[in-house]
Amino acid sequence: MPTPIEENPVTQKTRELCQAIVDLPNLRDARQRIDAFLSNDTARGQYESLIAKGQTLQEKQQNSLPLDGTEIADFEKQRDALLANPVARGFLDAQEELHHLQHSIQKYVAKTLETGRVPTAEELGDSCGGHGGCGCNH
Repeated sequence: MPTPIEENPVTQKTRELCQAIVDLPNLRDARQRIDAFLSNDTARGQYESLIAKGQTLQEKQQNSLPLDGTEIADFEKQRDALLANPVARGFLDAQEELHHLQHSIQKYVAKTLETGRVPTAEELGDSCGGHGGCGCNH
């Protein structure tokens, strides 16, 4: 049975952070692109097929089996078709945006726990870059 999360200043600020994340316009846009992908059978099928083909090629490579040029060309053709599909491309871009946002937040929290204070931009390095592109609003 899950235990309720104790309400304290950290959980309250975490809730506020979560609300700020939900309120980000680019997050809403990313969620819409993900939802559009999930409801598009063609795009999902292309993606799943490409992932399966990529896994097969990777397994062959890990087992030191030769990769056939036809297999590689087929994979590349499927990849190009997936990237040409605007719904699939939107999904992939949204995934990357969410990953960058998550990484930025994790980096801030980890550095805070490590140093015992709010980190400076210099301590966080170039991953955020101070341009706001990662969603950290710098």
